[in-house]
Amino acid sequence: MSSTQVLIVGAGPTGLNLALALVRRNVQCRLISEADGPGKESRAMVVQARTLEFYDQYGFGSEMVQQGVVAETAHVRQGGSGADNREVLSFSFKEMGAGLSPYPFALAYPQDDHERFLIQKLKDLGCEVEWGAKLADFRQDENGVTCTIEHSDGRVETAESAYICGCDGARSRVRETLQLGFPGGTYEQLFFVADVKIEQGFSRDLYINLGEHILTLMFPVRSSGMQRLIGLVPPELSNRQDLAFEDIRAQVEGLLDIKVTQLNWFSSYRVHHRVADKFRVGRAFLAGDAGHIHSPAGGQGMNTGIGDAVNLGWKLAHVLQSRAHPSLLDSYDPERIGFARSLVSTTDRAFTGLVGEGVMGQFTRKILTPLVFSVATRFTLGRHAIFRTISQTRIHYPDSPLSQGVAGDVHGGDRLPWTGDSVPNNFEPLRSLDWQAHIYGDRDNDVEDFCRKINLPLNVFPWSDGATNAGFKKNALYLVRPDGYIALSADEQKVSKLRTFVEQFDLRFSKPS
Repeated sequence: MSSTQVLIVGAGPTGLNLALALVRRNVQCRLISEADGPGKESRAMVVQARTLEFYDQYGFGSEMVQQGVVAETAHVRQGGSGADNREVLSFSFKEMGAGLSPYPFALAYPQDDHERFLIQKLKDLGCEVEWGAKLADFRQDENGVTCTIEHSDGRVETAESAYICGCDGARSRVRETLQLGFPGGTYEQLFFVADVKIEQGFSRDLYINLGEHILTLMFPVRSSGMQRLIGLVPPELSNRQDLAFEDIRAQVEGLLDIKVTQLNWFSSYRVHHRVADKFRVGRAFLAGDAGHIHSPAGGQGMNTGIGDAVNLGWKLAHVLQSRAHPSLLDSYDPERIGFARSLVSTTDRAFTGLVGEGVMGQFTRKILTPLVFSVATRFTLGRHAIFRTISQTRIHYPDSPLSQGVAGDVHGGDRLPWTGDSVPNNFEPLRSLDWQAHIYGDRDNDVEDFCRKINLPLNVFPWSDGATNAGFKKNALYLVRPDGYIALSADEQKVSKLRTFVEQFDLRFSKPS
């Protein structure tokens, strides 16, 4: 019988990120997938700023940016094919989040390339995906998890682990075995997706047509010159079992004013919106599509799964290495399921408004949406509000047991604000993937001595305009989690507050290497 500390089921972006989070912290894990290899279609292809910030902690955020395509300008069109088809609005995407993140944009990077990138990073660390390995069943007790794994060569294996993590998609075997509900529904509208090349040449811009009865988009996918087309299938074709791109070619080309010269991939699908009843049962966890699926509005799905993996990874590592009390794991479900439910609700409202029929749907597409974006993108405040929402840098955990205090505009549970391009860069220490304390201003000797005593790294940054703009309070104390979120904001440098927090979760810190 084989054994490991964590068994990860599913090797998409969520499972790969969870494995990275564990292996980088020297936790033994197995990553299995019933697929015969990595995906071969582009599928999810928007990598948001918060995901790139996580990758920056691993040291390869900029490397991924170089391989992808930075979205530049959005062009919003209205009308059908012909003379009434016109552009009504355009705005820049490229620097939407300027000053808020080292990555103030959205990156186009197709999921198949993304997966291969992460697989290689894992391989460099000595961890490889076990392809053709299917989870058949598992049971758990207070001592661990026992799994039955069926291999493609016919071999059946019994394996033990301390924990099991279901990153195995919407039809999750882990979720089904736990008998968890997956409430939600399916939207009536049929969507199409295609990867193509166009006669006009490769464009880094985003094109949207908000037609009277239709929604059609085009944006860059691959730096090799591939564009993604996505939109609603006309109602009269929505029940076709053999729907092909040729059936909708004329409509799509007319709405976007393009000529398709090469088709690489085409598919049609209906959009679901569901959230599991729980993300944790005992020693079993759900992450990614196994726990939540929602509309593609805003390119949130894959990034949300990656955020799940990052959140869970460091907590599992700390508990397995006796660096925190097991109750630390209790924070995973409320932190991530709360955001998942909020996201499903938000994207549901946006999606329903954009694809709705009748007067209200037409009003949303033709008047409300262009008006909101026209007004919001004129001003820095509006651009930043849009960026924070879409980029997932706005995600915070105010109600988590790990979130305490407020200092300045920074609350416990907030993402650590970025102070900009100033030197030193306050995101640089996050590459340690570990706990750390931050002070912006002057350190207190008692706090410095206490941090040294418990091996907690203390980073002191000079007070600056960047710190002011980020919302920090001068000389306040901030305890930062391994995933870059604030655990404790203390407006005064009191050792007692820091000690109480550390003792509450029985935290132990590693000596600097």
